[in-house]
Amino acid sequence: MSEVTAEMIARGRYADGRSPERRRMANRMREARERLTSSGAGNIIFDIELLRLYCEGRKGAILPQFLLSIAVASMTTLWAPAILVGIWLGGVLSALAFCWALANRFLLQDNAAQKARNWQARFVCAEAANGLAWSAFALLMSGVPDPWATTYVMVVFMLAAAIHTVVTAFLPAAVYAALTPVAFAIVLYMRPTSLYGPIAPLTLLACGTLFYFAVLARRIYSSQLDTLSIQAEKDSLIGELEQAKANSDEARRRAEEASLAKSRFLATMSHELRTPLNAILGFSEVMKSELFGPHAIDAYRDYSNDIHNSGQHLLMLINEILDLSRVEAGRYELKEEAVYLSGVIEDCRHLLTLRAKKRGVTMSEILEPNMPRIWADERAVRQIALNLMTNAIKFTPQGGQVTIKAGWTMAGGQYFSVKDTGPGIPEEEIPVIMSSFGRGSMAQKNADEGSGLGLPIVKGLVELHGGTFTLRSKLREGTEVVVVFPPERVMSALPQINPAGRAPETQGGRGGGRGAA
Repeated sequence: MSEVTAEMIARGRYADGRSPERRRMANRMREARERLTSSGAGNIIFDIELLRLYCEGRKGAILPQFLLSIAVASMTTLWAPAILVGIWLGGVLSALAFCWALANRFLLQDNAAQKARNWQARFVCAEAANGLAWSAFALLMSGVPDPWATTYVMVVFMLAAAIHTVVTAFLPAAVYAALTPVAFAIVLYMRPTSLYGPIAPLTLLACGTLFYFAVLARRIYSSQLDTLSIQAEKDSLIGELEQAKANSDEARRRAEEASLAKSRFLATMSHELRTPLNAILGFSEVMKSELFGPHAIDAYRDYSNDIHNSGQHLLMLINEILDLSRVEAGRYELKEEAVYLSGVIEDCRHLLTLRAKKRGVTMSEILEPNMPRIWADERAVRQIALNLMTNAIKFTPQGGQVTIKAGWTMAGGQYFSVKDTGPGIPEEEIPVIMSSFGRGSMAQKNADEGSGLGLPIVKGLVELHGGTFTLRSKLREGTEVVVVFPPERVMSALPQINPAGRAPETQGGRGGGRGAA
């Protein structure tokens, strides 16, 4: 019975494949996009935010406006009866209190319960009442014969209009509702009289100032709307980035799960295949060697040899698949030690000399003398060299040549290269042969079939050592592969090892000239 994990339960719980976090993120993106859709002067989200700004400004200005109203009432008692001034002050303070109460109620409500159009109408009516209360100041001061009273009235109206403009700028309709009664009051109060003469220019100046206040409020509103629009675009971009990150995390999680499943499958298959394969190799070797006596029919010996060779090929393929899977998963553990690069290369060349002679291929080597050892995994270095030399021999035609070089890089590292005089690799096929199980057109025509894992394994092992793998090829000229080990892996302090296995005295330098790989 398969194991039921918590993750499987979670997936089953959300049938649409989206977790609550992703749903919240999608809602946030949808809300940000809705903000960019205009309806009238703004959309519902913008309207609510502008109303909130208005209410916060109204609450913040309530105390200064109360103090201003009381101060104006105190000064007005110099020209008007105290009872009338008290009535006017009560009306102004009541209008201000009503505006404050509406603003406070709006801020205490939840966004879902806020209906922007209804609240706008309420605030406009409240500001209109506030403007009417202030316009009554003209009636209070009408008929006062003192010339300074006119200047005083103009100052009070301009000051009240300026405060209304700043406080209600985020709600243009409220600005107009508050300033319109004040404008009518100024026109009525500043009408020409026989006592002062015609004062129409002063009336026009006052009304022009109020009009300027209205335009200024509209500009403040437009600027704030642009700010909210930019903020919405930024929120939308952040939401999309978060969504892309969530998708990336999900893809990475699935890739990690797939990689883990692949590793478990390969480990299981390795065990399941190796057990019968060992028996096949063992018994076939006994049969082909005729340890218990000769075969009655010679064909049985040939069949046994074919079975043994096929088993070895299958074992090699399994080992390559496992090595590649460990390298790709980052689980290949390097057993590092001091390795003499030239010695490993020479050993590999000796192992493959017989194969090269059978194919009519000449092998030559050019090795830099007295190179110090490098800190590396000898098994991995040997596998790198064998894979590259085997490929070079395999794809070099009869009469061709394979050249092996080892030496210094310009940066102080060590390199070795394998160059053949084979048919070469088309440039467009290089990415193919560097991929797992990738085989080029020349490999498909070659009699020696391969798994297509040799070069990816070599590249992975080189990169595990911090080195670089370079493949250069030209059609009808040949292919060269260069493997470079970084300078930090060169152990200059250790004595060099000559091919005979003797360790000469430690040298201060690094040998002769250096070549660029």
